[in-house]
Amino acid sequence: MQVFKFGGASVKDAEGVKNLVKVLQNVGYKNTLVVISAMGKTTNALEVVIGNYFNNPSELQSSIQDVRKFHNAILLDLFDNEQHVVFKKVANLFDELSLFFDRNKSPDYNFVYDQTIGYGELVSTTIVGEYLNASGIKNTWLDVRDYIKTDNYYRRANVDWEATQTNITKQFQNNVLNITQGFLGSDANNFTTTLGREGSDYTAAIFAYCLNAESVTIWKDVSGVLNADPRYFENAQLLNTISYKEAIELAFYGASVIHPKTLQPLQRKEIPLHVKSFLNPNNNGTTVCKTSGIEPNTPCFIVKKGQVLISLSSLDFSYIVEENISDIFNLLHQYKMKVDVIQNSAISFSVCVDDGYRNLETLLQHLKAKFKVNCTENVSLYTIRHYNEVAINQLEQDKEVLLKQLTQETVQIVTK
Repeated sequence: MQVFKFGGASVKDAEGVKNLVKVLQNVGYKNTLVVISAMGKTTNALEVVIGNYFNNPSELQSSIQDVRKFHNAILLDLFDNEQHVVFKKVANLFDELSLFFDRNKSPDYNFVYDQTIGYGELVSTTIVGEYLNASGIKNTWLDVRDYIKTDNYYRRANVDWEATQTNITKQFQNNVLNITQGFLGSDANNFTTTLGREGSDYTAAIFAYCLNAESVTIWKDVSGVLNADPRYFENAQLLNTISYKEAIELAFYGASVIHPKTLQPLQRKEIPLHVKSFLNPNNNGTTVCKTSGIEPNTPCFIVKKGQVLISLSSLDFSYIVEENISDIFNLLHQYKMKVDVIQNSAISFSVCVDDGYRNLETLLQHLKAKFKVNCTENVSLYTIRHYNEVAINQLEQDKEVLLKQLTQETVQIVTK
């Protein structure tokens, strides 16, 4: 059994879908599960839809139509006959989405987000599955929500591994080509949940773990895992092999090519993860496996933009001790702040966070009751694994350094 995951960039248009077919024909698809993300920037477009539902209802239907037209254009490029069943299937999904907004009574943004955003994956897999059938590659379309069960922590749901394993063991047929959605699951009440942005990689790993798969391959628009994001760093270098431990470190610090949760289930069963180019499928790419370190051994650069740096100090110059730190972390947890770096001294405490749930203002009001608070928004957090002085100096050039922290293998620098 092998698991393939194709991201949004690989199916962003009709040519991408046709190329996916060529990749499967090239590398083989016997005993294969294909996990597919939403097409192109569909997730972003559906976030606009959600924003309109809450804040600009007069534009709601127009924004849904924009998403619908985008997919219809792809359909018309792929299928000559507009009477093909795929047109009706996709139309039904968009009708279902509109019906949700008509009937929804929940004011909870996170709940509405998860019930809406998954239509990107449902539509993309419907289109790809039908095009594969039309191309002579027979496949079975699976609704991932029937397999992956989670709690109801909407937008960052936690997998119920026991229920998920039971579902996959009972329902999955591994002797055919299966197509399913990334990123999604469902809770005990069968409401849709999501596993966090870029969670399609995690979906592939969940299935691989439960199926005892031979390998997972993530098909990207890059040659493999690079030592830096080429959008922000020049002369990015391909990493040939990475140990599970090193890959988990890179993912934790924000390397965008691998989702942070993806690697743990693969490591437990020593299932290798391949990251390969869907443009050059015969190239080796990168393999994450049971090895040591990285090859070649070179500094790895990671950047997270749009972060928030919060610096706290005691109002009366008393020490910030365990009790204070406990209070701070309870508040960070309460307001769902993702903590990326921490630094503290006797009378100060700094933390760089990702305000994904937009709770910053409320958090700051609580913190100001006990501490002197300084907050700097829209900062960048740079991480260098296996750093050297040359790498640090290059990174700090022409930047205002607000915080810097070094350990034996890693340096983290917050800049404005």
